[in-house]
Amino acid sequence: MNKNIKNILAASVLSASAAYAGVPLNNLQGVGGIAFNPLAYTAGQPWDGGETNVFNGIVSKPQVGGWYVNLSDSDINWFAIGTAITFGERLEVSYGYGFTDAKKYGDKSIDSNNLGAKLRILDENAFETQWVPAIAVGAVYKHTNTDLAGAFGLDKDGFDYYAVASKLVKETPIPVLLSLGILYSDEVVNGVIGHGHYDVSYFANIDVLPSENIAVGFEYKSGVDAETSGIRNHDYYDGHVAWFVTPQLTLVGAYAYTGDKDRFYRDGNPKNLGFGSGLVLSVQYQF
Repeated sequence: MNKNIKNILAASVLSASAAYAGVPLNNLQGVGGIAFNPLAYTAGQPWDGGETNVFNGIVSKPQVGGWYVNLSDSDINWFAIGTAITFGERLEVSYGYGFTDAKKYGDKSIDSNNLGAKLRILDENAFETQWVPAIAVGAVYKHTNTDLAGAFGLDKDGFDYYAVASKLVKETPIPVLLSLGILYSDEVVNGVIGHGHYDVSYFANIDVLPSENIAVGFEYKSGVDAETSGIRNHDYYDGHVAWFVTPQLTLVGAYAYTGDKDRFYRDGNPKNLGFGSGLVLSVQYQF
């Protein structure tokens, strides 16, 4: 059985007649997660028909997600679309494509491609407990076509490696989803600008579920110190609300902060590479 939040909520928080879409979403890189970060849950719903359907236990239904990020402080518009599917109820394979309008920075547009794989190595509540989190490890290959990579002395290709633990806590007055992970990456601006030296960073998510079809949460990702040309990514934050509209459709609204762009310009170097803050919107569909 796919250990995603929709199934967990349907089984233990909601009534049997009230099932809605849920996390993991396809994040900005296509991976099953929230916006910036992956979750330990794998993407994709089971097929209709239960055990009588030959696909169940072999491959999940696909899911897709689209994102729009408007960093108005820096006049940047970032569009992303991703899809993911899970094999054997444990191995998630994902693809994400990004298009960034960055005219202000010398590139008319930047295309980025991300190919991910995530393996859930421990199920939530394993060993007949109520406290064990789901645990997964994963990797994402990233490529960008921007000429800014060369200007900063960066590569156009790189990998992310991560481990993440996620747990839905049901003993609280309202359910709370907690997630914590470690990231080993060489990314600069999520790999959109390029790739430098590797560094260890951390990420975390918390979401509360005040009703059967609403989640309200906060996301944090510490900035990778890519070292090349003195670059350090600023920490990222976002506050978000997800509305699970139907069993297939989820809508997300968020406000993200990626660092003070004015400090970057004042310093005259990219030691704290940030692009300000702005609105984030997403549409997710689980077949």
